[in-house]
Amino acid sequence: MLIMKPVITIEYCPKCGWLLRAAYMAQELLTTFTDDLGGVTLRPSEVGGSYIIYLNGEKIFDRKEAGHFPEIKILKQLVRDVVNPEKSLGHSDRV
Repeated sequence: MLIMKPVITIEYCPKCGWLLRAAYMAQELLTTFTDDLGGVTLRPSEVGGSYIIYLNGEKIFDRKEAGHFPEIKILKQLVRDVVNPEKSLGHSDRV
């Protein structure tokens, strides 16, 4: 039986120039969760100012709701808590 690994989708506003930020976060997540993720998809948004991160289709972060972009440390913790709760994030872990 094939087990599907979780997939992250980063929806970003191309008009705001947030592709590089989304690509950076995708790279960080793929590097940290090499064995835990099935991939990261970057999706340009039709909605201006949008920056939303989904894990298997469920929203885990929304820039408009939070009032800021996610810190990569916090984003890694959010993803880890779902995909591999036992995984240590080293210096990025909670203290």
